[in-house]
Amino acid sequence: MVSTKSATDTNSGLQYLPKSTERDKEISPNQELLPLTAKVNNLDHLEIGGWDVTTLVQQFGSPLYILDEHTLRTACRQYRDAWKNYYPGESLVLYASKAWSCLAVCAICGSEGLGIDVVSGGELYTAVQAGISPDKIYFHGNNKSQTELILAIETGCIIVVDNWLELKTLANLTNEKKSQLQSPIKIMLRFTPGIECHTHEYIRTGHLDSKFGFDPNQLNDVFTFLTEQPLLSLIGLHAHIGSQIFEVQPHQDLANVMVDAMAKAMAYNLPIKEINVGGGLGIRYTESDDPPSIEAWIQIISKAMVDACTARQLPLPKLLCEPGRSIIGPACVTAYTVGSEKQIPEIRTYISVDGGMSDNPRPITYESLYRVVVANKLSASLTETVTIAGKHCESGDVLVKNAMLPVTQPGDCLVVMGTGAYNYSMASNYNRLPRPAAVLVGNNEVNLIIQRETYEDLLRQDTLPTRIVIVEDSI
Repeated sequence: MVSTKSATDTNSGLQYLPKSTERDKEISPNQELLPLTAKVNNLDHLEIGGWDVTTLVQQFGSPLYILDEHTLRTACRQYRDAWKNYYPGESLVLYASKAWSCLAVCAICGSEGLGIDVVSGGELYTAVQAGISPDKIYFHGNNKSQTELILAIETGCIIVVDNWLELKTLANLTNEKKSQLQSPIKIMLRFTPGIECHTHEYIRTGHLDSKFGFDPNQLNDVFTFLTEQPLLSLIGLHAHIGSQIFEVQPHQDLANVMVDAMAKAMAYNLPIKEINVGGGLGIRYTESDDPPSIEAWIQIISKAMVDACTARQLPLPKLLCEPGRSIIGPACVTAYTVGSEKQIPEIRTYISVDGGMSDNPRPITYESLYRVVVANKLSASLTETVTIAGKHCESGDVLVKNAMLPVTQPGDCLVVMGTGAYNYSMASNYNRLPRPAAVLVGNNEVNLIIQRETYEDLLRQDTLPTRIVIVEDSI
């Protein structure tokens, strides 16, 4: 292992290194651009988890997702411990696995005491196979199939009911299977609280014009229906106001909305024991991003919930939250190999890498911004403004516009920060590119947690018709 050094050069990649790693409890991972273990070694290379990024690329190829176990566990612990410190009632943190669902990530979160939030049969299956107890798995989704609902019933997880069709389907299924049920099916209700946040239109989920959840005006009818369903046990209420949120006021408003709904349910003799306030805490993708810390976010929600319950003379519910991005996003980077360059005088310079929109679709989908460094020359001065382009046959396949970099050469290792959330989970095989590998670094180990797809993998589900007629051109 090569030695590391510290520096504060603000005209190089060194400016992106974490402020300190001596007292991690005071550092909120969502406020850092690079994983907490990021350092520069005496070769002027970026290290993560004690491993030279260029060495990892040499061994595992690129593009490569590099997940820092220490940063991931730190975020889990900060969420878990902050609830214990600030909320006097019972609490549970659920990892929103849609951000990145795989066996290793679910298992690590589970080992830190977190439950798992899933939104499909595939994510449910992954969580179970990772060893998560069903009573700590919460199944979301606005259009669960009957097959998925049956799987959820058989698994024994909590089902977060999103709409009338789902509620009535569940009622029918439980009546059909009443002889096989040992106890009522535990459900929560999701409703839209009517709270908007200043975030991307596609990731606002709390305002009334949203595909998610019951309209709040439907709650009385829903509660009446549930009083007639002895095989469905309503244990809680759920609402989620969006994603990549930096504001705190919406979360304070949400507490009052949720407690009012809890009081309404209790009037129907429905004993609400849990309230899930969703997730949505933002992370720092660029220098201008300034999200609250994990601890501050929890402290604000805890006080708002206690105040709301106290004002209405109601007992404190078990309080749940479901962060995804702020747990996994800052813990991962993606390493690429630099390829071709195209200079367009007085317009821009394109630097192409060996991945792109198939391993990170967020820039082309959400116009998301990222920061980059050249991992094999971290302290080199930033002298060029370039656009980082992917290799796909798509003009919009651009990872970063106007990136400040040192002079690059083909073969350099370029690292995009903050790629743990919605990168692998949204990856595709566009242009028949195999999806990248992922490694977990930490505890002086490197573990391959997702194998790189091969060309054979791309054809694994393909079949040819039994008869193919090839028409030859006539001369």
